[in-house]
Amino acid sequence: MTLTNQPRLFILDTNVLMHDPMALFNFDEHDLFIPMTVLEELDSAKKGMSEVARNVRETNRLLDQIINGSSFEMLKAGLELENIHPTKRKADVSHLGKLFFETAPLDADLPVAIPSHKADNQILKVGLALQAEFPERNVTLVTKDINMRIKASAVGLHSEDYYNDRVLEDADLLYTGYEVLAENFFEQHSEHMKAWQSEGRSYYELKMAPNSHWYPNQCLISPNDSGFSAIIRKIDGELATLETLTDYSSKTHAVWGINARNTEQNMAMNFLMDPDIDFVSLLGPAGTGKTLLALACGLEQTLDSGIYNEIIMTRATIPIGEDIGFLPGTEEEKMTPWMGALMDNLEVLTASDGQHTDWEKQSTSELLNKRIKIKSLNFMRGRTFMKKYIIIDEAQNITPKQMKTLITRAGAGTKIICLGNIGQIDTPYLTETTSGLTYVVDRFKDWAHGAHMTLKQGERSRLAEFASEVL
Repeated sequence: MTLTNQPRLFILDTNVLMHDPMALFNFDEHDLFIPMTVLEELDSAKKGMSEVARNVRETNRLLDQIINGSSFEMLKAGLELENIHPTKRKADVSHLGKLFFETAPLDADLPVAIPSHKADNQILKVGLALQAEFPERNVTLVTKDINMRIKASAVGLHSEDYYNDRVLEDADLLYTGYEVLAENFFEQHSEHMKAWQSEGRSYYELKMAPNSHWYPNQCLISPNDSGFSAIIRKIDGELATLETLTDYSSKTHAVWGINARNTEQNMAMNFLMDPDIDFVSLLGPAGTGKTLLALACGLEQTLDSGIYNEIIMTRATIPIGEDIGFLPGTEEEKMTPWMGALMDNLEVLTASDGQHTDWEKQSTSELLNKRIKIKSLNFMRGRTFMKKYIIIDEAQNITPKQMKTLITRAGAGTKIICLGNIGQIDTPYLTETTSGLTYVVDRFKDWAHGAHMTLKQGERSRLAEFASEVL
């Protein structure tokens, strides 16, 4: 096998291609190598309806297009990745490397303690053999398996995680949805600021500072006791138009008996109650009120205002995309065990003060059951939802591709709410920087009809708050 003089040679582990078939085109000018063991593992994982199986089949189709009748000699010399249809790869890549397969047996010695019959260890042997055969090349194993990277380091093979699916370098850089203003903010902008009132709201137009990174529907809050809080309604060049927020902490603005308990919840409720905002993402740890706020605002706009005709709630079941299991009943009954958060919050929202009769309680329950539907993620593909208020809970366990599938189900008049905590990811190979929730927060921050809020302050109970701090 004759390799090119490109600086690096990447060996792709199976889990990289299972996670992202387009990884084949994400290594710029560098060469790729696929061991025979990887092809065997792809073949054994191609059956089924899971997301992994679909990705494997897509990978197989791409590999077939790349090979496209190439002779054995051409495979030995490496196949040009640029030959594939340009819509199948990144448009901004002007030159790609070559793809090599294991056309001849590659072997190397592993420590006696490592069994050589395991697939992962066979890939390690291939990596060590390539490293020995081409010492001038930077040979790197790319894998999302942490244990695989540890073993590679132990045998002297350089390895890396697959970085291309990362939305951000660090989760701490994720957009929060609000900004705390400087103490002298109004003094700085008073000279060129315009202010007016319309329909009981106050508006301000000002020139943004050169170092400002403001986005549509971002909230601005004052650091002092003035209580000033506003939302950026419009950005036109250097000019930003601000609108004061509704104070949902006031009893006069209660939503289904719920008031905002802190500034973050108040900003979130402004997003949830705004029909001009089609997509809202709420991120925060347990107990910050994400589900309760989303449900309360959904019930207000569905049952009272009539903006939406139905609330649909779904969540990622672990393992996501697989059969729910042999639970009895309909789709909703099968999903009920996963919907404890919905039931708990409905109890809070429909709690009576002891003056309502059992008949009134039963009537309220029946009404809610008719207007709140529980759906499984497994059956969302191909559907279109019109005038629905859709709540996606536990969104941190959804991949970017699955998130795209869900959000593109929205029809006219539909609002989608994504809830989650990127600190509680259970899906294999997803991290804080690669989660679908992180993906949509970052991609929607520039859109005029999307909004995001990061909730930090727990409001569940003093016991829960103390436990989260000390345990």
